[in-house]
Amino acid sequence: MRIGQVETLRRYPVKSMLGEEVTASLVTERGLAGDRVRAVLDVATGKIASAKNPRLWRELLALRGDAVPGDEELSKLLGRDVRLVDVPPEGATLERSVPDEVLDQGVEAEVAFTASGLGGAAPEGTFFDFAPVHLITTSTLDRIGELGARGTMEAVRYRPNLVIATEADAFAENGWVGGELEIGDELVLGVIAPTPRCAVPTLAHGELPRDAGALRTVARHNRVDVLGTGPQPCAGAYARVLRPGTIARGDEVRLIHGLKRS
Repeated sequence: MRIGQVETLRRYPVKSMLGEEVTASLVTERGLAGDRVRAVLDVATGKIASAKNPRLWRELLALRGDAVPGDEELSKLLGRDVRLVDVPPEGATLERSVPDEVLDQGVEAEVAFTASGLGGAAPEGTFFDFAPVHLITTSTLDRIGELGARGTMEAVRYRPNLVIATEADAFAENGWVGGELEIGDELVLGVIAPTPRCAVPTLAHGELPRDAGALRTVARHNRVDVLGTGPQPCAGAYARVLRPGTIARGDEVRLIHGLKRS
């Protein structure tokens, strides 16, 4: 079933920094070419820096991942001793502040957090939080904007690799779990789970100001059980790559349910 077409392709060369749009990309089991190939390591803790802990790392979202400074300058900008790495340290973890507490207490507050490993559904040696591809639909973004105070919502706040232009119902991604997406002539993705949202969408992204509604609206209108962890605010979906391929803006996207590929 045709559900839409690729509107935007985006990769993030350095984890938690600003991404860059591309017109086409090879997509393998490690995601889009050039996506999250490096990350910032907090030397003091040995953890991967992530804007999911905004008190410490929200300034990463002011930096372009394709024009990142060297370690010394980066350390000065962030106020902590850091270095860029292209291979995750053994047992690497990152911190995720409890989103509701960030909403209630602000980005500078010291709130509770959880620590987790990288890439539970991604190949070893990658810096993905969970899966190698994250996607969201224009229908979902439009609805979040309509339900919020501003009437619009920017895709970049949710940091997707793919924005799919569709006329489907809002939050249709919830129902794609377990299905496959064929994109263009080659690529096939397996949809794993709805994407639980952290505090990142609420933060300033480059010139975009803070917007608590990017999380608060989702929390009010689309809480979904994610892999047995209980109801969480979700927007978009995570996917793994079942068949690699090259995709481009404008490629048709088709949803297949109930089919298994050998």
